[in-house]
Amino acid sequence: MSGSPATPLFVDLADPTLAACPRDALPGVVVAYCRGLPPESAAPWLDHATFTLTEDSTADRRMVQVESIDSAVTAITENVGLRPVAAAVCDDVLRADAARAGTLSGLITESLAYSTLQAGPEFARWLADQGPRQTHRQDDPVLLDRDGSSLEISFNRPTRHNAFSNALRAGLIDALTVVLADLTVDSVTLSGQGRSFCSGGDLTEFGMFTDPANSHLARTRYSLGLLLDAVAEGLGPHFRARVHGAVLGSGLEMASFCPHVSAHPSTIFGLPELQLGLLPGAGGTVSIPRRIGRWRTAFLVLSGRRIDATTALDWGLIDAIDV
Repeated sequence: MSGSPATPLFVDLADPTLAACPRDALPGVVVAYCRGLPPESAAPWLDHATFTLTEDSTADRRMVQVESIDSAVTAITENVGLRPVAAAVCDDVLRADAARAGTLSGLITESLAYSTLQAGPEFARWLADQGPRQTHRQDDPVLLDRDGSSLEISFNRPTRHNAFSNALRAGLIDALTVVLADLTVDSVTLSGQGRSFCSGGDLTEFGMFTDPANSHLARTRYSLGLLLDAVAEGLGPHFRARVHGAVLGSGLEMASFCPHVSAHPSTIFGLPELQLGLLPGAGGTVSIPRRIGRWRTAFLVLSGRRIDATTALDWGLIDAIDV
């Protein structure tokens, strides 16, 4: 094992001197790795680790297959080392098992952690390197197309890969509110105009919050995650996301609430929030672990790795690849 407060703790599951797995501890980011099948004695570590790296194909969602363990360890060490606070807070939130705690509890936990990081030094450093902040304004950021009892809700900011601004957020909240109020709507599809479904949050609007506390209240009192979850509960598999292009950050978080997600074969998925010193803040610590487990969710955040549609289907992040 090796590690410090600013780097992950790496654990070789094949090490015969490996100590017993700690219980109910919060050591920070713990990355396990194993060349070949892990021994039975390592089972507690598979549960406890943030995630486990392997070079072998695996259906165990506590593990992630990489081409080279050594290269992956180097990349994760660098990525987490640059933003150790955000990495540790994200690990804490995922370990809190927000996905099974209930949607409301999970979203509150996520939002409080997100607000904490908004007030932290890592986000401040990222923000200091950015240009002027500006608000996106558009009359039709979200389009509604109804055909009988079916409704398509489409993001309409194609020139920016549907970067998710406050205007798009407000438009989607209005659309989902209509769905919940109109009992004649029995099928909803979430999609995006242009080259991408949604490339994540609009970075030019980041940092415009008045203060982290009010930012938390805005996220939870006007919760997009709660609305998406309510529509999913009401419509079941008739609430679908049809995604393509870049499906990053909040785009992936929102789509993952839908009971059925299909993707174009060239779609790319990822969670880049750590680069900003943040964690997923659009419900992703609830919606994504429900699909792929906390371990692979943590891998996407902490590694910054993007995956293709084939891997997403194999993991269960999506349900189908469009022909």
